[in-house]
Amino acid sequence: MKLKITTVGNSAGVILPKELLARLRVGKGDALYAIEVPDGVKLTPFDPQFAAQMEVAEQVMRDRRELLRKLSE
Repeated sequence: MKLKITTVGNSAGVILPKELLARLRVGKGDALYAIEVPDGVKLTPFDPQFAAQMEVAEQVMRDRRELLRKLSE
C-alpha cells in the first residue's frame, strides 16, 4: 500500500486509508507506534514498552502471590 506524505499545518503527515485503519483495528484518536525492524519500520497499535512493563508486573504477581493475597484481605 502506497502512502503519500502531505502537509498538515506546519507539519507533515500521512493519511491512512480506512482499509488500513480497519486492518490495524484503530480509529481516530488511537495511538500507533513506529518500531524500527531490520527491514524497515513497522507501524503497530501494540506498545512494546507497555508490554515489557506488564511482563515485569506479571512476574512480580507470580513471585509474590501469597503476599498479595494477604494484602488483599
